[in-house]
Amino acid sequence: MKTCTRSILIALGFLFLGTLPLQAATYEFDKAHSGFRFGVQHIYSTVYGQFDDYSGTVVFDPAKPSDAVFQFNIEVKSINTGIGKRDKHLRSPDFFDADKYPQITFTSSAVKHLEGANYEVLGTLTIKDVSTNIALPLVYHGSKVHPMEKGKRVAGFDINLTLDRLAYNVGGGKFYEMGVVGKDIDIFVSLEMLTEK
Repeated sequence: MKTCTRSILIALGFLFLGTLPLQAATYEFDKAHSGFRFGVQHIYSTVYGQFDDYSGTVVFDPAKPSDAVFQFNIEVKSINTGIGKRDKHLRSPDFFDADKYPQITFTSSAVKHLEGANYEVLGTLTIKDVSTNIALPLVYHGSKVHPMEKGKRVAGFDINLTLDRLAYNVGGGKFYEMGVVGKDIDIFVSLEMLTEK
């Protein structure tokens, strides 16, 4: 009788476990295939750059966007436009003041599915001494078993938007008024994220 009762309890236990929702996957950055990049007008041309050092947390399940988390920390001193003199100027108090404000951060508060592959990530963006509530347009490209990394799954995300750098005190407007550096910065975030299969 005891054996029968134990078997029933075990079976019920497995049945209960089978009904538990799967947890959203926690991803890590594949930094060889990801980037936080930007473009800004310089007189007539567009100058492109990126931040080489970043970290954060991405938790995502397309079936339950309400449980998603997007949190990014970008090291300002890692700014890289390919010209050392220009990068030094961008780190200076004329622009980012990297010694005083070493990180750009974003922390999500909610994620909403719009339609198809499109989502909206609501959260707080902090650049220098300015924090704003912002909606990031997120494109989720999908997830699959990684064809090159054994035991891993890979997911893809893109975020593209335009920010007014003067709204975040990145520069006082002098170079914009001179017609040298534009105020609108095009942001291109492309991420390949990895998780255990």
